[in-house]
Amino acid sequence: MLDIRYISENMDKVKTMLEKRNQVKFFADVEDMIKKYQEKNKVQHESDSLRNQRNEKSKQIGKIKADGKDISKISEEVKKINEETKSLEQDLVQYNEKINKVLYYIPNMLDDIVPRGKDETFNKVIRAHGKKPEFKFKPKPHWDIAEENNIIDFKRGTKLAGSRFVLYNSRGAALERALINFMLDIQTKEHGYKEFIPPFMVNEKTMTGTGQLPKFKEDLFKIEGSDHYLIPTAEVPLTNIHSDEVLKEEDLPLYYTAYTPCFRSEAGSWGKDTRGLIRLHQFNKVELVKIVHPDNSEKELDSMVADAEKILQMLDIHYRIVALSSGDIGFSSSLTYDIEVWLPGVEAYREISSCSNCRDFQARRANIKFKSSKGKTEFVHTLNGSGLAIGRTLVAILENFQTIDGDFTIPEVLKKYL
Repeated sequence: MLDIRYISENMDKVKTMLEKRNQVKFFADVEDMIKKYQEKNKVQHESDSLRNQRNEKSKQIGKIKADGKDISKISEEVKKINEETKSLEQDLVQYNEKINKVLYYIPNMLDDIVPRGKDETFNKVIRAHGKKPEFKFKPKPHWDIAEENNIIDFKRGTKLAGSRFVLYNSRGAALERALINFMLDIQTKEHGYKEFIPPFMVNEKTMTGTGQLPKFKEDLFKIEGSDHYLIPTAEVPLTNIHSDEVLKEEDLPLYYTAYTPCFRSEAGSWGKDTRGLIRLHQFNKVELVKIVHPDNSEKELDSMVADAEKILQMLDIHYRIVALSSGDIGFSSSLTYDIEVWLPGVEAYREISSCSNCRDFQARRANIKFKSSKGKTEFVHTLNGSGLAIGRTLVAILENFQTIDGDFTIPEVLKKYL
């Protein structure tokens, strides 16, 4: 979340950010929140003043007692101060609740280089790698290739769990597992990420730390009768490993990775990518998370994008890098680069990785700090990205390496995993 003092002192900048993100509706709420923040500060000042008075009178009581004099009058004054202080503390709790109801819904500030635009059509292509494959036949979409080769059973997946679920068969399951192992090997052995197997369910506090709650509750799967949610991405548990901790400056940066299944309700995606593997309620992903010094987060984002790109380069699949516009960028991000892979079967690019610099936005929510060599305590910066989405990588292989007889070939780097 943003520092409320920053919002109070930079209201014009915050309003400009909200306008760029198409969130003008929050103007009145933010203005009202700042008024409550200013009122709260006055109450806080009054409460602190009363505490100081109480402390002074408590010292006087000890002296009066030592002199053998009557303390009933001053004790009554202390009692009255305690009552007033308690009432003010209750007011402060109410102010904080009202402030947080707005503060937790305000998105991150945007970097100056974020393209301005209302939606994904304003995203800016930064560069591309490789060339689109050429075929002497009309390429098929991945769902046809998958069904014809019996590697994914869409009908039985739906029978087992409903729409947007799939069942991987033999070769499909083996290829999915091969991709997971391949990606983890590259990220851990070549790029220096530390591997974890985190919980696939987390509590409300953890979801709040990375920004999924309270704003995006409808996008999550909650376990009925408990405080637990199925994770939408390993970003959530990996980032929160150090919540409520103060790290040492010399321990930064921290590079973490994990393979996990991801669970998303896909609220608001009605009618989008209804066929195939692109948009599922459950899918596999290798996630990358960085916890870094604030001075280094910009270059760390560039290197994270390169780490994700490496996978596609080794698989020899054409892709492009896109900077997300102000109307398409995520709630917690200040700058996001998507990696979009070319799918010849549908003649379109599709996101396969999204790499974001969240700066101190998540660190404030999760309370992740570090102590500098000068003894100053600051919030870290957090970054996250896919390294990569497994199912979408499988899609890219099926469509880019399909053959005229309806089968497909396996990229050379995967053969030792199969």
